[in-house]
Amino acid sequence: MPKSTVKLVSAEGFEFIVDYKAACVSNTIRNMLSSQGSFTETELGEVKFPEISTPILEKVCQYFYYKLKYQNSTTKSIPDFVVAPETALELLVAASFLET
Repeated sequence: MPKSTVKLVSAEGFEFIVDYKAACVSNTIRNMLSSQGSFTETELGEVKFPEISTPILEKVCQYFYYKLKYQNSTTKSIPDFVVAPETALELLVAASFLET
């Protein structure tokens, strides 16, 4: 039976509990959670990101829910996903790794 939530752990050890469906916005996380075999990520529903800081992982989690909410929207007034300029580069690197 698939898990309904996933724990994402930042470099500093902060834990984010997100819906499985939201976490699977990331192709990387989806592959980690659905891989064959006895991997920790698959067994525990927990993924550790030693290279992603807490503020960046928090913004990534926010984006997961933003994308779920608006991906099939037919409205023309989808709000911007706001990213602070000082975090843009680090967020871009994390997004690239997570394939979001």
